Amino acid sequence: MDWPILSLSIWVPIFAGVLVLCTGGDQNARLARWLALFGSIAAFLVTLPLYTHFNMMDGGFQFQEGHRWITSFNINYHLGVDGLAVPLIILTSFTTVIVVIAGWEVIEKRVAQYMAAFLIMSGLMIGVFAALDAILYYMFWEAMLIPMFLVIGIWGGPNRVYATIKFFLYTFIGSLLMLVAFIYLYHQSNSFELVDYYQLPLSFKAQILIFLAFFMAFAVKVPMWPVHTWLPDAHVEAPTGGSVVLAAIALKLGGYSFLRFAMPIAPDAAHYLSGFMITLSLIAVVYIALVALVQKDMKKLIAYSSISHMGFVTLGFFIFNPLGMEGAIVQMISHGFVSSAMFLSVGVLYDRMHSRQIADYGGVVNTMPTFAAFAVLFGMANAGLPGTSGFVGEFMVILGALQANFWFAFLASTTLILGAAYTLWMVKRVFYGEIGNAHVAALKDLNRREFFILSVLAVLVIGFGVYPHPITEMTHATVNNLLAHMAQSKLL
Repeated sequence: MDWPILSLSIWVPIFAGVLVLCTGGDQNARLARWLALFGSIAAFLVTLPLYTHFNMMDGGFQFQEGHRWITSFNINYHLGVDGLAVPLIILTSFTTVIVVIAGWEVIEKRVAQYMAAFLIMSGLMIGVFAALDAILYYMFWEAMLIPMFLVIGIWGGPNRVYATIKFFLYTFIGSLLMLVAFIYLYHQSNSFELVDYYQLPLSFKAQILIFLAFFMAFAVKVPMWPVHTWLPDAHVEAPTGGSVVLAAIALKLGGYSFLRFAMPIAPDAAHYLSGFMITLSLIAVVYIALVALVQKDMKKLIAYSSISHMGFVTLGFFIFNPLGMEGAIVQMISHGFVSSAMFLSVGVLYDRMHSRQIADYGGVVNTMPTFAAFAVLFGMANAGLPGTSGFVGEFMVILGALQANFWFAFLASTTLILGAAYTLWMVKRVFYGEIGNAHVAALKDLNRREFFILSVLAVLVIGFGVYPHPITEMTHATVNNLLAHMAQSKLL
């Protein structure tokens, strides 16, 4: 395409966010909401040509844009995407539309700032997925922390300040080591271009150190065990929109970056440390699922569930076969839909009852039957029910793990049991049984706005569960290219 589609994907939501900020205070809240909605829809529509004009047979970077930026340090404004980045960019822009609609009537104070934060954050996260220059990537990576920091810190729960500072420090400190790795690579290549790093011969010791530096940044973001503790706190304190973006997009930045930076730049180190990565992934899959079983707060349960499911993603990456890697990417996209839907479902209840405690509910299906149907569907998808998107990625990763090692597949498959256990436990306690609370008896079913959001997500969860081909077709050539690249040693 002749027009700069990637730049538009990044800057349209950012410009829309600035425009929303200019509406001023809460006296113009209605205008701010409508501007945010139109801005988010425009940003989503701009990203769709990335799919319709994508060459499925080309595993390289497409839609590239390049401009000189800081010439003295050879830093460029260089953008490009492949079959890994495009689905995540579209997911990001789609999720932003959902978040704007979800906060339509719920957010009553500082509406313009709330909506603008998500629009600006959307553009910055798309920048992370599209950047092919290390410094450009790093700037987008760090800049997206600011709006999320504000969202949790201003519109969050009672302990929001603790949660948002913890979130910021964990991510920021890990990212400093990534910057050190970029500076080292610059001195070796006199370039910040990602494609130059892919061809750079490095000693085994250098690869190990570079991989570990990247690991500290990306493992926190995924998050992997044992650097996962910021996520439950952030989810519990974040407003519903913040939880949706954290789960659907922010966690994917870590998984994406392993495939974009750590693994292709240091392939020998990635192979050497694969046992370590698989061990951490399986601990997340099994142990964190057990932790989810004992949670009393619905948001915390879903947060731990997210950590367990993201363990599947890193497991799929480091078994180094196409089935596992493609399954991990499908799992990332599916988790974006399912986790969004589950957090929005909790938000529906919280808006009415102002409680996330499982013990405060019971018998919700009697007063909110339509909502209960959606919530149970999303719960089943979270547990990996066949026919939902939650099953496809997990099944592909388990099959890929089976090709690598039986015990990897055996331990990974326990998530189908443990996931069903903690999900069904929550569903039973919240939705079924007798109404034991007068507040539950007074609940009203979904309004039109809530019904629309959950309907769209339900269609996507079932649609990709039945027909995941649009994702696998797009990622196939890119995954094969990556595995072929990683099979070639880069040792000096």
